[in-house]
Amino acid sequence: MRKTFFRTAALSLSLALSAGFSGTHAGEAQHGLSIFGDFEYEKGFSHFSYVNPDATKGGTLSLIGPTVRYNQGFMSFDSLNSFILRGTAAQGMEMVFDTLMVRNFDEPDALYGLVAESAALSEDGNRLTFHLRGGAYFHDGSPLTAEDAAFTLALLKDKGHPLIAQNMREVAAISAPDAATLVIEFTGKQTRDLPLFLAQLPVFSKAYYTEHEFDRTTLEPPLGSGPYKVKKAEPGRAITYERVKDYWARDLNVNKGRWNFGEIRFEYFRDRTAQFEAFKAGQYLFREEFTSKVWATEYNFPALKEGRVKQLVLPDESPSGAQGWFINTRREKFADPRLREALSYAFDFEWTNRNQFYGLYKRTESFFENSPMKAEGVPSEGELALLAPYRDRLPEEVFSEPVSPPVSDGSGRDRTLLRKAAGLLEEAGWRIEDGKRVNDEGEVLSIEFLTNEPTWERINAPYIRNLQFLGIDARLRVVDSAQYQRRLDTYDFDLTTMRYSMALTPGIEMRSYWGSSFAAQPGSRNLSGISDPVIDALIDKVIEAASREEQETAARALDRVLRAGHYWVPQWYKASHHLAFWDRFGRPAEKPAYQLGAIDTWWSTDIKDE
Repeated sequence: MRKTFFRTAALSLSLALSAGFSGTHAGEAQHGLSIFGDFEYEKGFSHFSYVNPDATKGGTLSLIGPTVRYNQGFMSFDSLNSFILRGTAAQGMEMVFDTLMVRNFDEPDALYGLVAESAALSEDGNRLTFHLRGGAYFHDGSPLTAEDAAFTLALLKDKGHPLIAQNMREVAAISAPDAATLVIEFTGKQTRDLPLFLAQLPVFSKAYYTEHEFDRTTLEPPLGSGPYKVKKAEPGRAITYERVKDYWARDLNVNKGRWNFGEIRFEYFRDRTAQFEAFKAGQYLFREEFTSKVWATEYNFPALKEGRVKQLVLPDESPSGAQGWFINTRREKFADPRLREALSYAFDFEWTNRNQFYGLYKRTESFFENSPMKAEGVPSEGELALLAPYRDRLPEEVFSEPVSPPVSDGSGRDRTLLRKAAGLLEEAGWRIEDGKRVNDEGEVLSIEFLTNEPTWERINAPYIRNLQFLGIDARLRVVDSAQYQRRLDTYDFDLTTMRYSMALTPGIEMRSYWGSSFAAQPGSRNLSGISDPVIDALIDKVIEAASREEQETAARALDRVLRAGHYWVPQWYKASHHLAFWDRFGRPAEKPAYQLGAIDTWWSTDIKDE
């Protein structure tokens, strides 16, 4: 899968905010923002260490986009508005807009100034002031001012995608006292990472969106200020962006050596087979391979043998996060955790990994897989201190070894595990009658797996057969990308596959994954419909931790509770990127630790510098 975020007293949260930004001297303007006040780069640094500042400008990068944001889609698009819930937006639209600050992907969470030259957080943590640098302008030449930034934040809070608007609930007021100053007031109940979240939102033109409706789908290219603008949009086929040659921030330290391609084109295909055949024919030039069978057996075509196509494996040091079949607990039949647990016993990962994945994957166990936040062993004293107040509301498994998926005998139908599944189904009130699982009302237990990728049929099929062996009416439903997105947004599914990558410093995005306030919110990432005050409280503990050590302890406690809830059937992960590309690119000697870097730090080698 390709990748693609209960309140405490205001006083304690203010203290946490001050502690979190202790390295930046609360109240003083600093060149960046960081949760725990750590910066790798001092003010005035020349460029990020993982770029080539002399990289060639020009040429074309064409690719299948590996990630999506907000309402963007993998298989198609019908809109160029990627910051609202409506429509399916094109990938890459974030490149059209600048942000106040940008990430350094060698650090867990540090941001450095782009549109904003500096930022200051008040001593009580309730006022954030950005000082905008002079000389920023939109693609039509109009100046980008604090008034545009204030207008944008108000617009996103009112009409933005729920993943944006919900996270902005604790923004109390937004103002622009002058053209270079943006002031954001908080309610006192905000999370510590809210300033970083706001600093990475796009900045829109007030003049443009005063004349154009924001909350509608559109194929009209919007006015932006970023390194690229839309050149050509072909819904269902491709979207092409062209580099803005007079981009105002081209020579800033945070951009030096980045955004090198003259054009970037995201290609769209209806299935992965067509994607791969098009790559072999040179119809696009860069591909991150997510299908293990293809990587292991099909990279043997002439262009690769002749050296015109290269393969590359790069380490992925970021948390692998959570990938699995998410169970929609909003549906009454999935309310019993024993039924949900039974579903895990029917999936034979060991057989699947050997026979379908060529041994390339490891089993996902945790919602924080491949990170220090993954719960392991018995709870530490710190974890127990966080969990103890809720002991009477938590299953006993939380206080022992963390719940992990079963290990099969690799036969594809481990009868020992299937007997355990059958026993759990019986306990949950689903008995066998005429070969089918039924409840006391005589309703048959049916499960539909929802996907928009036909290639998932071969992966789901063995799992579905095991469920059918247990008497469950299980089946796969393949729908087009637009219908798939609508059904996800409205939670019209039984089980669906998704992967969520966790941040190195997790924050308010966790509420959209597991928080009660997002369980009924259309378009959220809380696919399982988790609504548990204990989980809400533990999410707050992770967000409010005063040190990285405290945060990791809180995350491990949260991980234990989530895993004990059996909200998903975990799938698999690999801590590496499998890349294939036509031999037309240069790249820095080192990639950023927490990002692939291919789009914004690579360059074309078959052209002269523009």
